Amino acid sequence: MAALLIAVAAQQSGCAAQSSFGSSWVMGSPISSQSAVNNPQVKANTLASGLAERDQRLNSLQTPVVMEYSGPGGHFKAREQLVVRRPASIRVEAMSPLGIALVVAADGGQVAVFDPSKNTLMRGPATAETFDRFARIPMRPEEAVRLLMALAPNSAMLAFSPSLTAPEGDMQLITYHEPGGAVDELGFRGGKLAMVRERAAKGTVDYEVRYGDYRNIGVIDFPYEVDADFPNTGTTIKFHYQRPIVDGDVPDSSFVLSPGPSTQLLNISRLNVSPPAPGA
Repeated sequence: MAALLIAVAAQQSGCAAQSSFGSSWVMGSPISSQSAVNNPQVKANTLASGLAERDQRLNSLQTPVVMEYSGPGGHFKAREQLVVRRPASIRVEAMSPLGIALVVAADGGQVAVFDPSKNTLMRGPATAETFDRFARIPMRPEEAVRLLMALAPNSAMLAFSPSLTAPEGDMQLITYHEPGGAVDELGFRGGKLAMVRERAAKGTVDYEVRYGDYRNIGVIDFPYEVDADFPNTGTTIKFHYQRPIVDGDVPDSSFVLSPGPSTQLLNISRLNVSPPAPGA
């Protein structure tokens, strides 16, 4: 009888938790409600809990990076200076042999692009389209920040148990179902996040990001290699971080581009231009 009462209580607790969060995610009970020792679900919850802890710790990233792009815009490598800060601030300085080729800064729902060779400053909404056009990342800035920092696609989902768990090659895969039908798959290798894959409701892959070459940088293990595939746009981007610094001092001015006295101001939405492809 005692066991029956416990089971009923646990079921009610799980239902209540899902009811209060059901408008946002389709998943099971909160992670803390799972307690079986050798249950695969518990192992999956442990991985999710570790990622949630990482999510709470990391706020910013600064690093020189070598970016390799393949897609509709061609194929090239570029050396960049990358600064990102949660939730949606990014600054990318693309370098050429002669210096800075392009500066892209996104913050507060807006993106600014400075082209030194033309002394032009372009501004517009920070959509996935504009960010793809100038930073070569086909995502909204808030999504790109999480991708670049090796975080889960959404913080809130990590408070709940994955809906599915299964091995995939040498990875342990945990799965979350979003209310609109999209599916987020997180792969772990050696307890570290090795892959994030998002599928649309119809099952096709929207993007897949793989992380590797984890190194200890003093406060946390961090990946030096980030490979992202975007089948919808035919784009592949590879990032090799060179000297990543997490949670360093990042002033607000990092994401503000101000025109000089002779700088020409342009509206991105009225332009039909493509950014330069700087060489490494």
